[in-house]
Amino acid sequence: MPAPILHLGATVTCMHAGPAQPLSPFPRVMVSGQPVVTMATPYAISGCALTGSGAPPCVTAQWVVGAVRVMAGGVPVILQSSQAVCIASGTGLLPLVAQTRVLAT
Repeated sequence: MPAPILHLGATVTCMHAGPAQPLSPFPRVMVSGQPVVTMATPYAISGCALTGSGAPPCVTAQWVVGAVRVMAGGVPVILQSSQAVCIASGTGLLPLVAQTRVLAT
């Protein structure tokens, strides 16, 4: 099913409400005037609520499921429905807000 492509300005958090930002979006493909995110793009997470709880907090994340039919630089782009794994906690990322004009499968 088609879903919006994530870009640099998309709002993404870890499962514990820590804001996540892409470290190296793909600059040659733009949606809504901002570079897209591909499966090769790691995310940095700051402010994970697991700090101080005994469990390791989310620090970084890597996408494991991307688009099947749309690529940027030969790498699948990330969709709002894609899945990621946070390093240290093993939970996922929540893409909350993304541009809505460009959809992919």
